[in-house]
Amino acid sequence: MNMMMDPVAWDSPLPYYFAAAVLGYMLGAIPFGLVITKLSGLGDIRKIGSGNIGATNVLRTGRKDLAALTLLLDGGKGTAAALLAAWYGPDVMLVAAFAAFVGHLFPIWLKFNGGKGVATFLGVLLGVAWPIGVFAILCWLAIAFTLRYSSLSALVAAAASPVVAWFVVGPDVAALAALMAVLVYIRHHQNIARLAKGEEPKIGKKKPGDGNAPAA
Repeated sequence: MNMMMDPVAWDSPLPYYFAAAVLGYMLGAIPFGLVITKLSGLGDIRKIGSGNIGATNVLRTGRKDLAALTLLLDGGKGTAAALLAAWYGPDVMLVAAFAAFVGHLFPIWLKFNGGKGVATFLGVLLGVAWPIGVFAILCWLAIAFTLRYSSLSALVAAAASPVVAWFVVGPDVAALAALMAVLVYIRHHQNIARLAKGEEPKIGKKKPGDGNAPAA
């Protein structure tokens, strides 16, 4: 009798979840803000403004085009992770999408010190359930254009998305959105404190070295 066992049971979902988590994380961990600014001759974005690798800090270099590109790529990696994994089922998609979000926040290449995750948050929602992604983007834009606070825009969009997802899509996407929202709030704890004190800089305001943490 053959007692040998297949080391990988491909009829089990676990290998797919594991692969989705690893690949999603590696995709999310690509520090596009850092790569783009270095390739453009601006040096290390971590030594500019707040030191964050997100689009808001890239904007402080004065290069709106690079900030927009960073925003698109940081969001795009979340969307890409979700859409690629969707071929293997909705659960695998959710795992890959969340892993990409975590990868952006805690990239192994930067000693787990990444961005604030808002662009990737929006990108993940677009890939997982586009109506929720569109809602979150519109919510962010509405607050950003009226009140001019990037962090507040992110916090409102993050808080509202799980609620809308629950009623529009269902509990699985709502749970994903809620988990990401919790991490967004944790990463924005300094912004929340400054908002409460009325000390949070508005979008486009240059304050090099002020320690302001961007929203993306």
